[in-house]
Amino acid sequence: MEKALLVTIRFDSDRDEWKVDDLTKELEQLVNSCRVEIVDHVISRPDKPQATYLIGKGKAEEIADLCYASDIDTVIFSHDFSGTQQRNLEEVIGKKTIDRTQLILDIFAQHAKSPEGVMQVELAQLQYLLPRLTGKGVILSRLGGGIGTRGPGEQKLEVDRRRIRKRIDKLRDDLKQLKVHRSTMRKKRKDEAMPTVALVGYTSAGKSTLLNVLTGAEQPTRETLFTTLDPLSRVCQLPDGEKIVISDTVGFLHQLPHHLIEAFKATLEEVIEADLLIHVLDISHKMAEEHSKAVYAVLKELGVDTKPTITALNKIDILEDKSWTNVWEKNIPDSVPISAKSKENLDTLLKKIQEEFSFRVVNLELKIPMKRMDLVDLFYRQGRVLEVKYHQKGINIKVNLPKSTAYKLLKDKDIEQVN
Repeated sequence: MEKALLVTIRFDSDRDEWKVDDLTKELEQLVNSCRVEIVDHVISRPDKPQATYLIGKGKAEEIADLCYASDIDTVIFSHDFSGTQQRNLEEVIGKKTIDRTQLILDIFAQHAKSPEGVMQVELAQLQYLLPRLTGKGVILSRLGGGIGTRGPGEQKLEVDRRRIRKRIDKLRDDLKQLKVHRSTMRKKRKDEAMPTVALVGYTSAGKSTLLNVLTGAEQPTRETLFTTLDPLSRVCQLPDGEKIVISDTVGFLHQLPHHLIEAFKATLEEVIEADLLIHVLDISHKMAEEHSKAVYAVLKELGVDTKPTITALNKIDILEDKSWTNVWEKNIPDSVPISAKSKENLDTLLKKIQEEFSFRVVNLELKIPMKRMDLVDLFYRQGRVLEVKYHQKGINIKVNLPKSTAYKLLKDKDIEQVN
């Protein structure tokens, strides 16, 4: 197993609310997702970023001594650096160095399963690599496995700018084709008057667990960051019988690099196009407030921070002080305390979602001829059938239907509305 030394950097000029201990813990969680052995941890507190070595040559030499003494393979930094800074650090330290974005991309590469996910990871990696070609030097000839080398593979290490740009253009074109396919699927759902809901939240907040329990999906869930990379959509039926589509999405992160958001726009389109967002927030985490701010920072960058949102205050089953739920509910409008794992208060959450879409549903009593059994099937698929009575001259049916569906159906000459 690869041995790593972690370096948490906190510049005095930073105005971030996150403390060094919190940055350190999150870096450890990210590294643990890569199955790397953490040998030691160093904290660096420079006044500001140093142009040549990021953290200063003296600190780099101290890290080099630690690496030599503990037989370290890789040094992982909590901050991003330029290609030149990386080259200079590696010259002093004598070991492979990984910055925060490289670390995140490595985790993404492990979890990408679908063709779309794999393409998005490769696109993000090549976009990260392109401006760093000049500074990397010998790094590009590095072969073998280990953290920071997953993804496109050996070709990434050998291609020049022209070939990288060509590959980026090809990936963008392929993702555009997938975008068209997704748009077609979304149009079909809209034509069927099926509302869409997107689960958003900080990584490991419990989005996949909530999707599984609400829809019967079998999305993998693990105690690691970014378990879900590829989006998954499933149908869920609300208490009034209306069907909605719920989509799981990639988790957000503190200071998620802008180019990663750009690269994963295809996945995040489910968030952009959704009628309603469910913000899954782990209120058992001591950084819950900071996590919430990080999520809304990404939503703002996507231009959807004002979209209708319900906050699912998750993991109340492991709260030591249950009274905190009252504080959160008071401070966050349209919030519901739940536990996706123990299924606590999920009925309340579903009713809350139903309230958001209540204006879409209408109760009807209809009369249709026996020859139109296709309509009965449609009622069961798109609404909630309350009562069916078969008569010699036809069928009487009481049903809850989305208003848009009802409006279309009432134009059918075979359908008669019973007053």
